[in-house]
Amino acid sequence: MPITRQPTLSPHPTVTRHLAAGATVDEHRHEVHQIVYAGRGVLAVTTDAGTWVAPATRALWIPAGTDHRHRAYGQTDLHTVGLPLEHNPLGLTRPAVLAVGPLLRELLIAYSSPGTEHTPEGRRLLAVLLDQLRHAPEQPLHLPVPRDPRLASIAVLLDEDPADRRTLAELGRVSGAGARTLSRLCHEELGMTFPQWRTQLRLHHALRLLAEDLPVTTVAHRCGWSSASAFIDVFRRTFGHTPAAHHRLP
Repeated sequence: MPITRQPTLSPHPTVTRHLAAGATVDEHRHEVHQIVYAGRGVLAVTTDAGTWVAPATRALWIPAGTDHRHRAYGQTDLHTVGLPLEHNPLGLTRPAVLAVGPLLRELLIAYSSPGTEHTPEGRRLLAVLLDQLRHAPEQPLHLPVPRDPRLASIAVLLDEDPADRRTLAELGRVSGAGARTLSRLCHEELGMTFPQWRTQLRLHHALRLLAEDLPVTTVAHRCGWSSASAFIDVFRRTFGHTPAAHHRLP
């Protein structure tokens, strides 16, 4: 009988560490809530419900007890902050991506610095950090995982080639399902339309490629946008800055 590997219970939810490009952290969980922030690079957090990706202007909220794993894209400075169960300023019971302004960024970096957490200074930093979190808007950067094998097969195709521009009907001929059935499955399993989901997938890939310092035009074409300007427009509306400005982030 095969042995199922159980996620590790991580004893260090508050820490600062450097991850090389492509580095991973095996599946684990925490007994406390955790905020994960990449001060440099791009970090992806994956659970059985999907993947959340965060560049330097975003942080990831991971509720206590959530089995998850990390992957770094580009050289990544990882800052994680553990919060006791009674500290859930946004009342979130699922992973989420949060906007990070300049003050919240500095608080996350300072509080996760070695030797800070259990000091009087650390307690003061935590109080301000929690205040900032209460006003941190949630961002729609979740890429859910389809369960139905017909939709899952399409997800594999597009993940391998996000520039694939086939319509849902054309992709359906490969998966053995009609466009109407696949559209219904998108709403039921992903909570969004197929075009919305495909845009999310392309943005996830774009963040990863930008972390590798690829030119904006190259990223646009590899991820399926018809032009660099179309990619820039979607990126700016999603992240609040252009891909070129993203290159200059810390």
